[in-house]
Amino acid sequence: MIQLERIGKRYGRGPWVLQDVDLSFEPGELTVFTGGNGSGKSTLLRIIAGVTAPSSGRVRGRPKSVGYLPERFPPGLRLSADSYLRHMAAARRGATGAEVLGELGFHGDPDAPIATLSKGNTQKVAIAQAFLAEDLLVLDEPWTGLDTDASAVLGELISASGATVLITDHRGTARALPNAREVVMQGPAATTGVAIELVQVSDLTTTVIGDWDGVRVLSASDGRLTLLVESTVSDRVLADALRMGCSVVSVRT
Repeated sequence: MIQLERIGKRYGRGPWVLQDVDLSFEPGELTVFTGGNGSGKSTLLRIIAGVTAPSSGRVRGRPKSVGYLPERFPPGLRLSADSYLRHMAAARRGATGAEVLGELGFHGDPDAPIATLSKGNTQKVAIAQAFLAEDLLVLDEPWTGLDTDASAVLGELISASGATVLITDHRGTARALPNAREVVMQGPAATTGVAIELVQVSDLTTTVIGDWDGVRVLSASDGRLTLLVESTVSDRVLADALRMGCSVVSVRT
């Protein structure tokens, strides 16, 4: 059994993204996390997978064989799909993932750099590497970019897996799977302000920005950072973020 004990997460001295989360997951159980943007779903999954350390609390019983699918697969990978899956298989001492890739209907060139593949084919490679794990699958928005046939196959793969499976899914597809348990994430209390999304963000940059006055970190993963900023300081935050080498994806009031 995997147990979360009073898990909390904050960036720098900013407000808590997660606080006092207590959950447990039985072997082979399927759990679907739902909730609004900024509720901490992706952050919690990263902590459970061991990708991100919690600021407080601990995870007990995490198995050795963990497959993690991020919401956004790392961009710019020069490895081919075939080389990447072979590399991951060697690290986990398992099968190459080619069977899963084939079931999902991969139609790209397996010898082309992943960075050149379509969004759908890139997602299929990401799913295939996650399914190399046997004990725990942590899947953040796994249906993103998939066509109808691949979406159906993914549902079948999840249902047939003997692993403990944890999923975020804004479409609601996962909740329709047999024996799915839903956990609704409430997140921190909502406040008003300017929502800013940045890219090219490192963990250090996230920590620094999280310490700024008037800034609340809503989510941080895979080089992307979403902030809620008080209107009176939003121009200064944008200017400082640009000076730190970040790129601005969007600004919403």
